[in-house]
Amino acid sequence: MEAFLVSTVVVAVGEIGDKTQLLALVLAARLKKPLPIVLGILVATLFNHTLAGLAGAWVRTMIPAPYLRWLLVASFFAVALWALKPDSMDSEPTPQSRWGAFMVTAVAFFLAEIGDKTQIATVVLAARFANLVAVVAGTTLGMLIADVPVVLLGNAAAARIPMRLVRYAAAGLFALLGVAAWLAPVSL
Repeated sequence: MEAFLVSTVVVAVGEIGDKTQLLALVLAARLKKPLPIVLGILVATLFNHTLAGLAGAWVRTMIPAPYLRWLLVASFFAVALWALKPDSMDSEPTPQSRWGAFMVTAVAFFLAEIGDKTQIATVVLAARFANLVAVVAGTTLGMLIADVPVVLLGNAAAARIPMRLVRYAAAGLFALLGVAAWLAPVSL
């Protein structure tokens, strides 16, 4: 249960103001089809975070516990620093497609999430916790908690969120996870 709850909170907070949340906002404004967009986010996140979780689980089996501990500590602190950097979208997705809102969203989200801090966090969390299903379920739920309101409420909600404060909160949360990994017993 701990893996699920930590994963949910970490990604929900880390996703606020992230480029994929901005992507959700753009897709909602352009495509105006909330249900296919939300389903596209769900499918893309499940697929992307499952791959990331598998990578984290592999790291967990390949690196001895004492070294893994320090790798996790460094990774959490690196993601904490990364969370301080504001995200912006380099380009907007093309809404005109024969694939429809679902496929445009699923493909755009999957690609945007590659190398993103929430994907890296999923790798780190899967390396930290031995419960891959709980980590992937938690990170996916966290993504939906952060992105579904943006899809449903659009610009009105996004303008009221204090992004700078949220970035600091996310950085603090990742730093706390780094400290927790540092203080955890060596037998991860």
